[in-house]
Amino acid sequence: MHVRINITLPESTVQMLDLVSSRGNRSRLIDTAVRQFLKDKSRAELRQRLAEAYRRSAVEDLKIAAEWFPLEEEAWLRESK
Repeated sequence: MHVRINITLPESTVQMLDLVSSRGNRSRLIDTAVRQFLKDKSRAELRQRLAEAYRRSAVEDLKIAAEWFPLEEEAWLRESK
């Protein structure tokens, strides 16, 4: 299903549209561009949320690693003998 909308674009944007697509294909080009933009934006936001989660858990992760390090070191030394 398609929905007709009315948008306003700067003249320079319309000129660029006309350079890369014929008048009858403007809608398809705009649809493709918007879909790609939203896909890229979603990926970027996901990366940002993951990075923030990693930063928030970094202190706790380091604390846990420090607590387990002596036991791991002891096990490593036993295995290497």
